Amino acid sequence: MEQVHILLHCARLSINEFFDAYDSAETVGITVFIVLSLIWLKNFLFQEESLAARINRVVFKVAKILPAVSLKIECEKKKATNDFQTNMLRLHEGRPYVTHLPKTGWSRERILEEVKSNLKLGHYKWKEGYVSGCVYNLNDELVKILTEVYGLASYTNPLHPDIFPGACKMEAEVVRMTLNLFHGSEEACGTMTSGGTESILMACKSYRDYAVEEKGIKHPEIVIPVTAHPAFDKAASYFGLRIKHVPVDPDTTTVDLKAMRRYISRNTCMIAGSAPNFPYGTIDPIEDIAALGRKYNIPVHVDSCLGGFITAFMDKAGVSHPPYDFSIPGVTSISADTHKYGFAPKGSSVIMYSEKKFLHHQYCVFPDWPGGVYGSPTVNGSRAGGIIAACWATLMYFGVEGYADATKKILQTTKYIEEGLRKMEEIFIFGKPGTSVIAIGSNVFHIYLLSEGLTKKGWNLNPLQFPCGIHLCVTYMHTADGVADKFLSDVREEIEIIMKNPKADVAGKMAMYGMAQSIPDRSVVGDFTRYFLDAMYITKGANEEVYRNGFK
Repeated sequence: MEQVHILLHCARLSINEFFDAYDSAETVGITVFIVLSLIWLKNFLFQEESLAARINRVVFKVAKILPAVSLKIECEKKKATNDFQTNMLRLHEGRPYVTHLPKTGWSRERILEEVKSNLKLGHYKWKEGYVSGCVYNLNDELVKILTEVYGLASYTNPLHPDIFPGACKMEAEVVRMTLNLFHGSEEACGTMTSGGTESILMACKSYRDYAVEEKGIKHPEIVIPVTAHPAFDKAASYFGLRIKHVPVDPDTTTVDLKAMRRYISRNTCMIAGSAPNFPYGTIDPIEDIAALGRKYNIPVHVDSCLGGFITAFMDKAGVSHPPYDFSIPGVTSISADTHKYGFAPKGSSVIMYSEKKFLHHQYCVFPDWPGGVYGSPTVNGSRAGGIIAACWATLMYFGVEGYADATKKILQTTKYIEEGLRKMEEIFIFGKPGTSVIAIGSNVFHIYLLSEGLTKKGWNLNPLQFPCGIHLCVTYMHTADGVADKFLSDVREEIEIIMKNPKADVAGKMAMYGMAQSIPDRSVVGDFTRYFLDAMYITKGANEEVYRNGFK
């Protein structure tokens, strides 16, 4: 016990005190070795990843060195690359690729013809509501308005506020309208961004710089639920942040507050919660998370990218709910996508802060550039004024009543589908859906069998992992007559088919997805993901003579 007591205190001793405490340099060396060993052992044992998972990963990495295993992995990678490319070519339906500029410019008619032909590619009936999320509304009248609005503002760029002050005015108005929806004070502020990912990136960048410059934190960390959007991980990768993923309660699928408290350290520059999270559509206890932020003086971000334009109108839609916004003391930033349930064109979101001191750390300012003093509010320098104008026009088109009505219909449809699914004993719902996402699992059969069957019926749902599940993100498209009933009917039919052989193996694409979850070395799964992304940029497979000359 005395040795342990010495070890616990030796880190607090000065160099002189340390040598005074021992009789010989040999003892000092042994003690230092023991202390370092204990520190290493502590760091090894107490990590987010379980010990068993790390052992499996290490064993798998060692096994990869073996020639037979390495060869097998490389063969699988080549096969995956070929499969991804073949599938993408199939989706392109054999259409040739333009890889060089045409010798002479195309006519208006030809350009529009080719654009329309490209946009017809794909077999999912998204206009009929067969897709989870993705397209949140389709209004022919609004499309015509936005087409005209974008055309009017397509040349504008808020990087030049003196030349295009109107674009800047519309952006400022979008931000202020959104702040008011989320109960921001007069001091609250923000900017538009190109989407939810950039909004989250900006918040993380702001809090990193604030922690470094104002608090003297040298190695900032962010603490988020494991269900939080990967945009936080992207921010950690881009900005050199350490990220801690907090587990969620397996029953509620919301963040484990006790675990979140344990993950907070003197280096924590930001904690976050989702309202709602993407996988399960459940809402983290934002008030409790904000209380942690107040207690430890840490900024708190609320990710409402997915459902922000639903939660903001719940009151007006007659739905009671706890607060998720700036009305909660301690919430210092919120991200909300106008291009999801705000129904604006793709490429628009808003990042909001409670105070300008945080926003100022989002800005990038370079006063010593030979080209002049340079400053930009977001990642991009030049930004599309057309998107800003179209987003502004969308907000003005719907107004409070339009959004409240849409929210009411979406929430009613979600509740209707949820109640119908809960009556099916072979499946269960993850947690309690907070807005418009319903996540489905099963203890009777592999849930990917249901996903596979629904895909054959034309549905496109989102697969979940750790644990396996699927989810439907209900949009305004699903509120159309008959869509919800068709979905429930198809689910019932597929379950009846599955129950004839509930132990059947998953086949096809979903089998690959399921298998990927069992690979302990996630870098291998990362490689496969990269090959999939590569396939998105394929421009070969058609006749070389045709595509090299731009559809000659």
